[in-house]
Amino acid sequence: MQLCSLDTAPPRDTALRPSLLSNDAGFRWGCRSAKSSGDTARGQSPGDGHRFLPLGQPRRQLPRGVNSPVSWDPPTGLHPCRMSQQDLSITAKLINGGVAGLVGVTCVFPIDLAKTRLQNQHGKAVYKGMMDCLTTTARAEGVLGMYRGAAVNLTLVTPEKAIKLAANDFFRQLLMEDGLQRNLKLEMLAGCGAGACQVVVTCPMEMLKIQLQDAGRLAARHQGAASAPSSTRPYTTGSASTHKRPSATLIAWELLRTQGVAGLYKGLGATLLRDIPFSIIYFPLFANLNNLGFNELTGKASFAHSFMSGCVAGSVAAVAVTPLDVLKTRIQTLKKGQGEDIYSGIADCARKLWIQEGPSAFMKGAGCRALVVAPLFGIAQGVYFLGIGERILKCFQ
Repeated sequence: MQLCSLDTAPPRDTALRPSLLSNDAGFRWGCRSAKSSGDTARGQSPGDGHRFLPLGQPRRQLPRGVNSPVSWDPPTGLHPCRMSQQDLSITAKLINGGVAGLVGVTCVFPIDLAKTRLQNQHGKAVYKGMMDCLTTTARAEGVLGMYRGAAVNLTLVTPEKAIKLAANDFFRQLLMEDGLQRNLKLEMLAGCGAGACQVVVTCPMEMLKIQLQDAGRLAARHQGAASAPSSTRPYTTGSASTHKRPSATLIAWELLRTQGVAGLYKGLGATLLRDIPFSIIYFPLFANLNNLGFNELTGKASFAHSFMSGCVAGSVAAVAVTPLDVLKTRIQTLKKGQGEDIYSGIADCARKLWIQEGPSAFMKGAGCRALVVAPLFGIAQGVYFLGIGERILKCFQ
């Protein structure tokens, strides 16, 4: 084996060649000796008291002004922030995604509730806009009413965001051998894989959350109107019978009893049509925006730059797929108000929406979606930047 000293100048007869690592942001130095070393062949060190590194072994890139890796230990936390280069354990990725989801949902859930109610209302409008929806909900249902359905989201958003972010990281590392290489097609393909993986959790989560969020709109729609005769049909049939506040457990049990597991995955096709394009747009856009602020001295972009990159990429992707989100919300809403349509599929929903409400209906709740998604993914990238998952794991080591 040929050896090369790292903390001393190379021999005169040794040619150095830099080559880029696939999983390291720095460079490694390979040694090409003009003549073999007899000392090395006999198992003796060719130098006196120096550290040697086998040819091909990665070497961490040193900051400017540091010449010897022996005398420098990298400060804690200074790891490259680009996910394609970050050698995280799957446990740390799941923790990062989970923490980001919990914090983000807690901050923006009332806006998400307004988005769902605005997208579902057709015919006579109950709410004039996002602010009117929030103020009306607060007056009628109290502050806690704006968090209706939050328990479902907080329970399932941890695995959902964890799967989304970890899957994208996995596919990026799998498809792009060189972490520094920028390939838009491969980045979009990685995002596609992440979007497809997350629907395993997203679809049932959205199914339950939408029923809880929309219950208040149905009650407000019928407030003061003559009550219709109660129906004996179950909640899942879409009847507008009573407006008793449902629970996630009751809805889930009724769906499983009447339709099986498939009942929880109603609207799966619409969810895929929304989440896959979202991930295809979001992840490559974030990676390229974040790369603009990459600092060679620290080996990463600043926290503020990573946060803003996540917000901008999230809002752009959210607005772009809003028409698909409207279709998904309408299809997954089980309990309909009086005079509201029931849809047999994506094509039927899109056709009725276009004919009855016009093209503008496809952008209902676009502003709310941008306000919800932007902080969610900004917080997510901030959590990855800070390495909260890694810090938590260190506490148990």
